[in-house]
Amino acid sequence: MGKVLITGCSTGIGRAAATELTKRGHEVVATARRPETLDDLDVAARLRLDVDDDASVRDAVSSAGAVDVLVNNAGFGVVGPVETLPLDEVARMFQTNVFGAWRMIQAVLPGMRERGSGTIVNVTSLAGRVAAPLNGAYSASKYALEALSEALHYEVGHFGIRVAMIEPGRFTTNFGARELRLGMDAPYDEIDLLWQEAQEKLPTGADPGAEPPGPEAVAAAIADAVEQPATPLRVPVGTDAELVISTRASMDDATFEATMRGVLGLDW
Repeated sequence: MGKVLITGCSTGIGRAAATELTKRGHEVVATARRPETLDDLDVAARLRLDVDDDASVRDAVSSAGAVDVLVNNAGFGVVGPVETLPLDEVARMFQTNVFGAWRMIQAVLPGMRERGSGTIVNVTSLAGRVAAPLNGAYSASKYALEALSEALHYEVGHFGIRVAMIEPGRFTTNFGARELRLGMDAPYDEIDLLWQEAQEKLPTGADPGAEPPGPEAVAAAIADAVEQPATPLRVPVGTDAELVISTRASMDDATFEATMRGVLGLDW
């Protein structure tokens, strides 16, 4: 069992992953911008880490010591129409979702390469494979993380380092409460309402119409990726992620759009 550093452990997927990996016997270093949010988390170590800040990343990685596994989970969403989203808010999101993960990779990768082993798990999203209306900015950040992860996979496999992407669909976490929604007034208020209703039609569990499950299934997928060398590069998690991604892969753009419009009843 190795040392696992996880970013964004204050709530949701990061916290669940820290709990799951600890339960499986790993030495977990849980991190968050506000370390007091980790006080009740039963892990090997808790560290302050702001992935947007170079000095904070250096300090946390130095304090953690040799890291065998990095789980890049920290991130947040900015939602709104491409036409009106303030680019400074989009850039702030990219700073965390893309460059934050990139900083962490650059901080731990030299040690992994020297030791000839290591695993990097990047938590992307269904949104990193299929973009939705009003979600272009968040999807763009996750598409970017997917591209970075794929290139990294080709670059570092030679050194004994594995890369995996975990692609969750909708799960019940605090992510939505922290999501920044901008520009949802006219003329985009109608599609905002239509899209919110449409999303409810995508299955997220065994029972149609059921509430999305909690983050534990994503945490289990992360832990499996850490432990199983045969894990594929991309791992969709959730009924909706598996359905949408497999459907998208089997169709051309026009057919996929027509199919999803029919399934979701979206006539915008």
